Amino acid sequence: MHYSSGNYEAFVRPRKPLGADKKTAWFLGSGLAGLAGAAFLIRDGGVAGERITILEELALPGGALDGLDVPDKGFVIRGGREMEEHFECLWDLYRSIPSLEIEDASVLDEFYRVNKDDPNVSLQRVTQNRGQDVPDKALLTLSDKAQRELVEVFLATREEMENKRIDEVFGEAFLKSNFWLYWRTMFAFEEWHSALEMKLYLHRFIHHIGSLADFSSLKFNRYNQYESMVLPLVKWLEERGVRFRYGITVTDVDFVIQGDTKQATRIHWIENGVEGGVDLGPDDLAFITIGSLTENSDDGDHHTPARLKDGPAPAWDLWRRIAAKDPAFGRPDVFGGDIPKTKWASATITTLDARIPRYIERIAKRDPFSGKVVTAGIVTVKDSSWLMSWTVSRQPHFRKQPKDQIVGWLYALFVDRPGDYVKKPMQDCTGEEITQEWLYHLGVPVEDIPELAATGARTVPVMMPYITAFFMPRQAGDRPDVVPKGAVNFAFIGQFAESRQRDCIFTTEYSVRTPMEAVYTLLDVERGVPEVFNSTYDIRTLLAAIGPLRDGKPIDFPGPEFLRKHLLKKLEATEVGELLKAFHLIPEP
Repeated sequence: MHYSSGNYEAFVRPRKPLGADKKTAWFLGSGLAGLAGAAFLIRDGGVAGERITILEELALPGGALDGLDVPDKGFVIRGGREMEEHFECLWDLYRSIPSLEIEDASVLDEFYRVNKDDPNVSLQRVTQNRGQDVPDKALLTLSDKAQRELVEVFLATREEMENKRIDEVFGEAFLKSNFWLYWRTMFAFEEWHSALEMKLYLHRFIHHIGSLADFSSLKFNRYNQYESMVLPLVKWLEERGVRFRYGITVTDVDFVIQGDTKQATRIHWIENGVEGGVDLGPDDLAFITIGSLTENSDDGDHHTPARLKDGPAPAWDLWRRIAAKDPAFGRPDVFGGDIPKTKWASATITTLDARIPRYIERIAKRDPFSGKVVTAGIVTVKDSSWLMSWTVSRQPHFRKQPKDQIVGWLYALFVDRPGDYVKKPMQDCTGEEITQEWLYHLGVPVEDIPELAATGARTVPVMMPYITAFFMPRQAGDRPDVVPKGAVNFAFIGQFAESRQRDCIFTTEYSVRTPMEAVYTLLDVERGVPEVFNSTYDIRTLLAAIGPLRDGKPIDFPGPEFLRKHLLKKLEATEVGELLKAFHLIPEP
């Protein structure tokens, strides 16, 4: 397998790899990683769809990319997906998957047209004082010391950031800045999370620094992620004969490890209470999704809190059994062994009263019933005790959604702190109580909150014990390589497998990159896997980021005035000077 960039390999159709007709494949998990891997096996690996089986514990595919209308509860989305144009592997996949909405168009075509016709930009990224505007919200408010700390982390080696927390490399001034407020709520970082992952995010998304305050570089689906992303891909796979088997809990995988060679020899599972499995030979491929962000998620309802389920976790227990067999298979408890540090809660709010959308419109500054962009991403409540963020996407968010309803999503990073209106932690709140807290921060008159929350909305809370597990401080070897050294017929895929590229997790891109690498490696596909977008190596992108990080202040040149003028005059006649002027980093003459 190799990496590539540019049109030369982007559009090539690889020849069928040697031995592809003899391969069978088993995917453990039907999340985006498993679905994407199966598609790459067919499209680029030349494996027939009927020789591919996807095993899933739940009754439907999609993993974390959910979107359901649950009987007696309502619409439920556990999370949302922020995407951008430089998810190279994701768009490589979806250029081949037909849209369910537009005839003779791909999912990529559909996505492109939606975002071309209705560009994303937030008109109110943050509020305070019950829905009021925040002064200087376009500024990142980084002190000189905080700017230096950011540059030091950016320039540090990966090894220097291993096993360190964010609050060990950033001081109090940084953690009180707008930059950190926007960054942490956009990506769901906590102070105790990985400084290494923070560094990787800085490199991966350096080209978004200038749009942190307005989300203008983000792009979103027309509908929820299940209907827009999962259903078209599942339909394409089923049409090619891929077999989906639901209600199967995979419990273990056997391996024969001899010298430098590792071969998967059997998959064990339980189906309808009965133990079963399948033996694997060298031509039987196993693609193993390890860990799970949404494992043991629990839904409440409008009158019932979601529970924190900290008991047996099949996806994590499977990885633990596998990891015990070889050090190269990772260390799952680094990520899944501290639920208090990896949990948060979200809620899906469906409005039933026409008064509530008016408060949404006042903050979003757009009509939520227009069918176009509404909040354009999350609105963070800066002074919320829960550190609440909420969003309303293009409506309807579900195809079957009634036209007079709005479906929004809310999450909080501090779920164990009492609320500002509801004096309870979010994790202990019913959907009605979460609605009360949300309405309070929307600016609804206090006397109207109880009635509106009781009858004007239907809210489903969800508790997710492992949702930020991949952000825990880590070092090399904690995540196994996608294809461990010596592996002949298996690979690890998903958010907890280690790509050889400098990509970062908690993205749809990473869920597609790891199976693409796995398929291309095990089948020796002659086409290259797309490289991560190279913005971190582009001097223009780096210079464009400096201005916002300094809140528009030019770079100070030390020394006497005559020397500064002399240096500026020398710079003006160079290409460097032209770049500095173009990005407003040197003072005007």
